[in-house]
Order: sequence, then C-alpha cells, then structure tokens
Amino acid sequence: MQVGDTHQAPGPEVTHDPSEPVARADATGVEEMPRVLFTRRQLVAFALFVLLAICFLYFVLPNLAGVGATVHHLEGGDRWWIAIGVLFEILSFGGYVMLFRAVFVTNSQTNPRSRIGWRESYQITMAGLAATRLFAAAGAGGVALTAWALRRSGMEPRLVASRMVAFFVLLYVIYAGSLLIGGLGLATGLFPGGGSFAITILPAIAAVALFAITGAMALVPDDIERRLWGWASRSGRLAQWVARGATVPALAASGVRTAIELIRSRDLGLVGALAWWGFDICVLWAMFHAFGSPPPFAVITMAYFLGMLGNLLPLPGGLGGVEGGMIGAFAAFGVDFNLALLAVLSYRAISFWLPTLPGALAYIQLRRTVARWRDEQGADTGEPLRASAGAAGALQGS
Repeated sequence: MQVGDTHQAPGPEVTHDPSEPVARADATGVEEMPRVLFTRRQLVAFALFVLLAICFLYFVLPNLAGVGATVHHLEGGDRWWIAIGVLFEILSFGGYVMLFRAVFVTNSQTNPRSRIGWRESYQITMAGLAATRLFAAAGAGGVALTAWALRRSGMEPRLVASRMVAFFVLLYVIYAGSLLIGGLGLATGLFPGGGSFAITILPAIAAVALFAITGAMALVPDDIERRLWGWASRSGRLAQWVARGATVPALAASGVRTAIELIRSRDLGLVGALAWWGFDICVLWAMFHAFGSPPPFAVITMAYFLGMLGNLLPLPGGLGGVEGGMIGAFAAFGVDFNLALLAVLSYRAISFWLPTLPGALAYIQLRRTVARWRDEQGADTGEPLRASAGAAGALQGS
C-alpha cells in the first residue's frame, strides 16, 4: 500500500519465491486462496529429503551404537503420559485460537464478529498451522493463508498487516522473555539445572537485543510515511524509493504499538499466548515422564526454546532441525542422551503431526466459508443479481 500527498506513485516490482504461498486474483478480480507453487527441482529435492529422512530413521539410526535400542523403546512409553501429552497439545492449540480472537476479532477496529465466530477462528488458525508445518517457507505459508482469510472477511489489508505484526509480537515476547528469565535463572543458580555461558547467558543477551529492537520500533512516528512522501514529492527518484521502503517499518511500528495497547487492555484472550507456548512445553515434559525421569522444568523450557530456532531452517516445519537442536541442547545441559532422544522424537510426533489432518480438513472448510462470505457480500451489493441478469440478457440476444 503506497501513501502519498496527492498522487500515488507506482509501487515497486514485487517478486515471489516460487516455493512461497502467493495469492492471485481470478477472472472476476476476487483474490483466490493462497497456493504454493513448486518447481520440478524443488519437488525432487523435497521428495529426496523425505526419502533420506525415512532411511535415516529406519535404517541408519537403529544401527548406531546404543541408539538403535533406544529408538525401539518408542513403542514402550507410558501410554497415560502420552495421552496427557496429546491433551496438552490440544490445549496449546486452544490458546492459539484464543489469542487469534483477542487480536483480530474482539479487539478489531473493523468489528468482524458477524463473520469470524469461533468456528471460523478455528478454521483459519488450524489451516494456518498446518500450512506453517508443511511448507518450508519459515512460516510464510501460515501467514499468507491467515492474512488472505482475514481480508476476505472484510478487514482492510493495512489493518490485517498491522494486526499480524501485533499477533507475532505478543507470541514472541513470551519466547524472548523465557530466554531472558530462563537463561539468567539457570546461569545464576536461581533455577536448578546449571548450563554453560553459551546456552544460558548468550540467549539472554539475544533476548535483550530483541526487546530493544521491538521497543525502538514503537518509537517510529505515526506519520513517518506521510513525512517521507512529502519529502519525496519534492525530491528525485531515490527519495521516492526511500519513501516506499518506509511502508514496512511504519506497519511494523503500528503493529508493535497495537500489541502494547492490547497488553494494556488486559484482555483475557491474551493469555492464549502463554497457553500456546506453555502447554506445548508441557507436551515435552510429559514425554520425559513417559520414558523416564524428566530434568528440571527450567532446563526443559530452555532447551525447548533453543531447539525452536530450527524452525528458521528451510525445512518443512523445521523437521529435523528442531529435533537436532533440542537434543543437542539437552545434551549440553547434561541430560541423558537416550532419554532426550526418546522424549524429543515423541514430542515432535505429537506437535508436528497432530494438527496436520485437522488442519487439512480446516483448509477445505475454510474454502467453503470464504465462498459463503463472497456470496453474502454479493447479496449485500446486488452483484450476483446483476451478473445473472447480464448473462440472461446475453442469452436472449438483448
């Protein structure tokens, strides 16, 4: 979205990675559901990755000294603790839906309550989570799908962008806060578990940097775009490109300020951010119970968040990277390798695959919901009636 004084300059050329979800318009000008386009090379690479992962898990890993016997113990976990882990994961998804509604529905400036109820909220969030896990686009699949659905519900694109930023700020302030508190607590002995400088203090320093960057975004003036476009209108082409580039930090700043306002509102739905992370960590904690004695909860939390950095790798849902990161973090904390291996693999089996099937079903349901919204919008404006009348007239030769 470009902002100017009196004229709207043509936007910069936007290119898309073929593997990233993109939204297109159909022949009627209506934005279609985001789809993921793959090149032949990417499909071959993905198939090769899955094949290698299966070969490693079933042929290589069991033959490694001491590891094969451990992997075979996956079937011997305590079923009650595994069932508790599944329940924790369901509660985690519930927290995600709560946060979604707090940011986009109950506190929205456009009042989309008539369109986005609890059922629609479930469809959007579950379809987005499935897209995030299945597509190697650093979460872009889920973001694109969620933004598309919100726009089709009637929310303005700029408001969608600002609220999306606020949503992720609220989520990842928990992430950064956990790294800061957990790292300092473990390093100082306040929390049991110990840990070296690299896995306690360094993550805490990184968390402080994230807080500083986020806080700096909130200080960006509200009218930064208007100021820059006013300056650009009196300057050359370079100034116009600078003004265009100000759109991103302006939206980011708006999202950060929105997140701060939501926190000040003390909406109960914001507890969903804590529930999303907290219950997911409890799944990992339950898996340690299923196969043995768990390490201190602070160690589980710290290793969990360190392992989540694997989601930044260009792998579907961080598959492989998250597991390796978590197991390596637990090993650095001195946790028994075999126990950590069993707990992490079983945790990922629940957290990664559990939302896949309901997420796929939610994707199909969401398409139908958006089609219904489109019909309702057309009925309000009378467009389908005019279209039908036009078609009838054409058939009659009028």
